[in-house]
Amino acid sequence: MGSVKMRVWDVKHGNAIYIRTPNDKHLVFDLGVGDYSEGIDGRSPLETLKTHYGIDKIDYLMITHPHKDHIKDILNLDKLDLGPRTLHRPKLVDLDSLLEDARVADKPLFQKYIELHNRFSVPAGPSDTITNPENYGGVDFKHFSTPTLTENINNLSIISILQYAGIKVIIPGDNESQSLEELTKKDDFKKAIKDCDILIAPHHGRQSAYHNDFVRLSNPRLTIVSDGSICDTSANSAYSAITRGWKIHYRGNLVLRKMLTTNSDGEVYIDFGTGKKKSFLKVEVK
Repeated sequence: MGSVKMRVWDVKHGNAIYIRTPNDKHLVFDLGVGDYSEGIDGRSPLETLKTHYGIDKIDYLMITHPHKDHIKDILNLDKLDLGPRTLHRPKLVDLDSLLEDARVADKPLFQKYIELHNRFSVPAGPSDTITNPENYGGVDFKHFSTPTLTENINNLSIISILQYAGIKVIIPGDNESQSLEELTKKDDFKKAIKDCDILIAPHHGRQSAYHNDFVRLSNPRLTIVSDGSICDTSANSAYSAITRGWKIHYRGNLVLRKMLTTNSDGEVYIDFGTGKKKSFLKVEVK
């Protein structure tokens, strides 16, 4: 059956995730930049995919919401030969206000985002739609959002739940407690997030995004926080208290961890699928 390979980049305060499906589709979730281990503010995951791994296309791009720390790599999309073939983003963002409120130095990022938004004006075709697992090697995706909470762009973030070979991963963007409170009242959402294996902590693990019912329903084996080195409102201890724990390959040793943070642990490599006898989940920090 193959496996899903996933990389949670160290992009300082921001988010960037790369996923390769069993049928070699290339998926990108958010476009943060940076690297603590190399001390580079502008290190581009997209350029790394191209120059180091020979990946020159994106089949599916998810921008959970258009805040700067989630789109800083957006101008490097033009350096790829192909892609994105499909774009998934929240549709109810006030694009005029987004551009007006941006600092002068950041306006090119938001202008590019708006250009992408306008270019992808029709639904994905049958062979590209993310709702059909056959298009992505059997990986099942479910998406949720709270489009009525327009006063806070964080709460418009699209939550993605992907599942393959019995392994479940939740990528929630920057949703805060208000949107998580609304979603955890819905039976389909509760069923979708129940007993996940990996949870990417909402809004970089900030206290404003910690929702006890959401975390308890998710019941993760491992929580990953993508954030900068300074976070005055971290909810890491609350996540750790609920997270079950998983043995990971940590720089040559097999250790039990409940949480990983990109600001102290660096990039996280995840591989999951079906082995000879049963499903497997391998998490590694190199």
